[in-house]
Amino acid sequence: MGERRTSFRRLRRLFAAASVLTALAAVTPAVAGATTTPAPGYEQFVGCPHPGLNPEIETCFRSVITGGVLELGSLEIPLTQSIALSGGMTGAGSFDSGPKGGLQVVKQSVPGGVIGLTGFTWLAEFLGSEALALYAVIELADTPGDQLAEPASLPVKVHLINSVLGNKCYVGSKAEPIELELITGTTSPPSPNTPITGAPGTSTTTLNGVTDITGGKHVDNAFAAPGASGCVLTLFGFPATSIDEEIDSQTGLPAEAGYNRTIQNFTTEFVSSALVYP
Repeated sequence: MGERRTSFRRLRRLFAAASVLTALAAVTPAVAGATTTPAPGYEQFVGCPHPGLNPEIETCFRSVITGGVLELGSLEIPLTQSIALSGGMTGAGSFDSGPKGGLQVVKQSVPGGVIGLTGFTWLAEFLGSEALALYAVIELADTPGDQLAEPASLPVKVHLINSVLGNKCYVGSKAEPIELELITGTTSPPSPNTPITGAPGTSTTTLNGVTDITGGKHVDNAFAAPGASGCVLTLFGFPATSIDEEIDSQTGLPAEAGYNRTIQNFTTEFVSSALVYP
């Protein structure tokens, strides 16, 4: 695993070095470190911290999950809305992001709604199907690992959103995150899961030094998922009541490794930070 990380970092540095040389031949030189906003042509890297925020950033990147699924026990969250993760990486592979970076807040529609999540079929007598629609937002639970190496570590938590559940209904937390270890190769999960295979995608480098990876697919089905927390049944005329246990019973959470899965189709752009912030 250490050799794989080292090879990815060497490859990234080679791309970055080649990108700088290519781009410098096509642009007018500027004073290094003079800007705090991305240079023209690099606006998509606005989430990367400028040197004044973190002078150790060597590579700026933006990765977009374009589709896929996150399955936690029997809770299935289709990733139908694109989610961007942006920031920068140091030479040692440490992640950081500026005020406009991190993981984008995007609501995903969850099949089955609140009734599917809780098993409370009687809710339909009080609320219509629209009012019982359920949404999930994948949020960072902690600092990601190197997103340009494998495995790309991504600690997350899932915010389950509907007014019936209160405003703090989550699967996962900072103390107990969902630890995704994303790869483009083939997984080795515990049973009953079986191996699944990702795809590295196709890499090209543009004239302005940006390396684009398209058609990639990250996979992981060897992670554990914690139980629900902070979910409170909130209905007018009824006392607020914790329903964490009911949600866990309905969804099979907490779910040990071998019962969870994620597939994430992705595109990624990365470039030397010296070009983004000349």
